[in-house]
Amino acid sequence: MNSNTRLIVNTLAQHIRSLVNIVLSLYSTRLVLQALGQSDFGIFSLVGSVVTMMGFITNAMVVATQRHLSFHNGRGNIEEVKRIFSNSLFLHIIIGVSSALVILLLEPLLFDGVLRIDPTRTNEAIVVYVLMTFNLCITFIATPYKALFIAKENIVYISIIEVVDGVLKLLCAIWLLHWHHDRLIAYAYIMTGIMAFNYFAFSIYAKLHYEESRFIPKWEHLNKHIIYTIFNIAGWTIYMTGCLMGRTNGMAIIFNRFFGTIINTSYGIATQVAGAVRFVALAVTNAMSPQIYKAEGQNNRTRMLSMSEAASKYSYLLMAMAVIPIVFEMDEILHVWLGDVPQYATMLCQYILITALIDQSTTGLTIANLAVGRIRNYSIVINTIKLITVPIVFACLYLGYSIHVSMLFYMAIETVSAMTRLPFLKATAGLSIVHYVKNVFLRLLTPTLTLVVVSWISISMFDFSYRFLFTIAIAVIVSVPVIWYMGLKPSERKTLLEILSVKRLSC
Repeated sequence: MNSNTRLIVNTLAQHIRSLVNIVLSLYSTRLVLQALGQSDFGIFSLVGSVVTMMGFITNAMVVATQRHLSFHNGRGNIEEVKRIFSNSLFLHIIIGVSSALVILLLEPLLFDGVLRIDPTRTNEAIVVYVLMTFNLCITFIATPYKALFIAKENIVYISIIEVVDGVLKLLCAIWLLHWHHDRLIAYAYIMTGIMAFNYFAFSIYAKLHYEESRFIPKWEHLNKHIIYTIFNIAGWTIYMTGCLMGRTNGMAIIFNRFFGTIINTSYGIATQVAGAVRFVALAVTNAMSPQIYKAEGQNNRTRMLSMSEAASKYSYLLMAMAVIPIVFEMDEILHVWLGDVPQYATMLCQYILITALIDQSTTGLTIANLAVGRIRNYSIVINTIKLITVPIVFACLYLGYSIHVSMLFYMAIETVSAMTRLPFLKATAGLSIVHYVKNVFLRLLTPTLTLVVVSWISISMFDFSYRFLFTIAIAVIVSVPVIWYMGLKPSERKTLLEILSVKRLSC
C-alpha cells in the first residue's frame, strides 16, 4: 500500500471511528448524567480533571515516542526502532507507577481544602480519585504500544478498539440506570475496567504482530543516548501538554471555587462536546503525522512543510463543517441531548468549540515543529500564552466580571497562541508565512463564511423540531463544493481524485 492510499485508508478509518464515537459518547453522557445527577456528575468531572491535570506527562511521552519511532521508520532503521520502543516502555512503567504514588500522596491536601465537594460525598469522591489514579497508571503503560501502532500507521486497529471502547461505555451507561446502589462508585470501577481492556487490546496485538514489542523490560535495556533523545522531545512536550491540561483543568478548579460542583457539570459537558468534535480533526492529524515525521527523517523538508500546511487546512475544514452549525444550534442540541440543560452549558460549549476551531487553523505547525525537533523556545512561548488563560479567568471572576467576559479572554488568548506558531516555524523550519497565509488562511475564509451564512439563514427562516439536523445537513451540503473549489488547490484536488480513482479500480 503506497503512502497516498495508506493516508486515505487511515483517514477514512478515523472518520468512521469519529462519527460512531461522537454518537456513542454524546448519548452515553446523557445517560450517565441522568444516572448520576448533576452533583455526582460534577464530582466525577472535577476529580477526573484533577487527576488528568497531574497526569499530563502521559500525552507528552506518547508524542515523543511516536515521533522517534516514525522518524527512524522513515530512515529504515529497524534496530533503532526496537531500542527506542524497549526504552520507552521501561520508562513508562517507572514514570507511571511513580506518578500514581505522588498523586495518591496529594489526596489529603486536595480533599481537605482545595476542592469544594459536598461533605456527605467526600468519601465517594476519594474512591473515584484513587480509581482515576489507577487508570492513569494503566494509560502510562499502554502509551508506548499505541505510539507503535501510530508509527506503523495501523490506524485501522486503533479505530476499531476506540469504537469498541465507545460501545462498552454506552453499555455501562445503560446498565448504570438500573443499578440501585452507589452509582458514582460503580461508574468509576467500570471506567477502570474499560481502561484495562484497552491496555490488553493494544499490548497483546502488538506482541503478536510487531517484533519490536516482544521483550521483557530489564535494567540492561536502558540506553543513555536513547533516553536522552526521548526526553529531549518529551521534556518540552511535557511542558506543552502540561500547559494545555493546566489551562483546561485549572479552569475547572477555578469555576468550582466560584460556582460549586454544578458548573463543573456544565464545563465537563462543554469539554466533552469539544473533545467529541475534535475527533473529526484528529482523524486527519493522526493519519498525517507519521508521514510528516517520516518526511523529515528522509530530509525532505519541502514535503514535510507541505503536509503540515495540509494537516492544518484539512483538519480545520472538517471540524468547521461540524462546529459552525452546531454552535448556531447549540441550545436546541443540548435540550434534545440532555433534556435538563445545566446553567452555562450552552454558552461554555459555544466558546470552547469556537476556540478549538481557531486552534485548528495552525495545528499542523505543531506537528512540523515536533518533526524538526527544536521545540524548547516554541513550547515556552506558545504554551505559556495558553496557560496565562487561567490567572486571567480567575482575575476576571474575582473582580466581579461575568463568565462571558472570562470566556472572551479565553478565546482571544487562544487566537494569539495559534498565530504565534507562524514566526516560530519560519525560524526553525523555513516556513514561508506569506505562502501559509495564501494557501491556508485565505482558502479557509470562503468556506467559513459560507458555513456561517447558511447556518444563520437556517435558524432565521425555520422553526421546527430537530431543526438542528436540517441546519447541519444543509450547511455540509452547501459547503462541500465551496471547499472543493475554494478551499483546495488544484494539485490537492488532483491528488484526491487520483487516490479515489485507484480505490475504484482496486474494487
